[in-house]
Amino acid sequence: MTTAELLVRLAGVHSLGFAMFHLAFWRLFGWKRELDQLGAANRAIMQILNLRVIYVFLGMGVIALTFTSDLVDTRLGLVLLCFMALFWVGRMIEQFVFLRINDWRVHLLTGLFVLGAALHAVPMWLGFMRAISR
Repeated sequence: MTTAELLVRLAGVHSLGFAMFHLAFWRLFGWKRELDQLGAANRAIMQILNLRVIYVFLGMGVIALTFTSDLVDTRLGLVLLCFMALFWVGRMIEQFVFLRINDWRVHLLTGLFVLGAALHAVPMWLGFMRAISR
């Protein structure tokens, strides 16, 4: 297994971990009680968006663990890795814009977003360099 493939597999585990984390949002953040304070549309939107991001994380986790070599050896795979690296960079930036809380848990999450970006960007870069050297 190459370094790029190992990083893609770790990215898959990272994605599955975030899917599990998002599945726990109802309990972790007391959504049954907290979301009742929102209007019907906003309450639905919050839950729908969370379910969709769980779907994305599960899908990417399965893709990364099942199609590892395809992600580092094909143009489509490299684009998908780039897409996810940018997803995590964007999520990290949004952390500073929308969640300005000085708490170790928020800082830990920020670090995990940086990790997600790196786990996708590094194998993308390695695959890109390998492709142009052919």
